[in-house]
Amino acid sequence: MFTWLKNKTELQRLQYNYCKLMKSSYKLALTNKQKSDQLHERANQIMLQIKEIEGQGQSAS
Repeated sequence: MFTWLKNKTELQRLQYNYCKLMKSSYKLALTNKQKSDQLHERANQIMLQIKEIEGQGQSAS
């Protein structure tokens, strides 16, 4: 009922930020290639963090 009150995990926050950056990067690519590349690079850094967290979860199982 009150799912919006639940705290998101670190992985969920990273995934949300990654998705948001990739969408912004795609939209900016039409007008500003340099800014789009910067956002894409930040999104790639977040993806590395996501993979690191997912890797830790798999090795703990």
